Amino acid sequence: MEILLIIVSAIFVNNIVLAQFLGICPYLGVSNKLSTASGMSLAVCFVITLSTLVTYLLNKYLLLHFHLEFLQTIAFILVIAALVQMVEIVLKKVSPSLYQALGIFLPLITTNCAVLGVAINVVTKEFTFGLPSHMLGLGEAVLYAFATSLGYGLAMVLFAGLREHLALCNVPKAFKGVPIALITVGILAMAFMGFSGIA
Repeated sequence: MEILLIIVSAIFVNNIVLAQFLGICPYLGVSNKLSTASGMSLAVCFVITLSTLVTYLLNKYLLLHFHLEFLQTIAFILVIAALVQMVEIVLKKVSPSLYQALGIFLPLITTNCAVLGVAINVVTKEFTFGLPSHMLGLGEAVLYAFATSLGYGLAMVLFAGLREHLALCNVPKAFKGVPIALITVGILAMAFMGFSGIA
């Protein structure tokens, strides 16, 4: 039951983009096309999950052990930057078209506050959703990170689909472009607020 609670809460109730407002820059920047948004979602999913795993272990066995908690943010940023470089190299080899489509937004994952926010939430145990502290471990941390990244991907793919549909609609001139995108994000965030009573 606790696993289901973590998954539902991370994806729907406390969506990293629509409820916590983290990672908005790439969310708005890459969501013009569904193909680009899904590629970015996969890259963010990989980076969030892997960086949470590495930062959790780094924090538990190095920073806390040697009382270096004050270095958490810097250490986490370095880990995330290294992982993003790895993703960039892999995408360049495996899918050059997706690499070109993501363009400048792929290096922006390094500074994506959603990735850093998840890593910090995990080590500060702000993802517990009422779970007893003795149940918190590496498995729950990675599960939370993966579910959060799925929530990010869901929000991005939904928004990209809506933007593709809006491109075909007759939007008033004053609302074309960024204004209608921001209105759409606001409505999407309000729709996700409907899940708040679940967990």
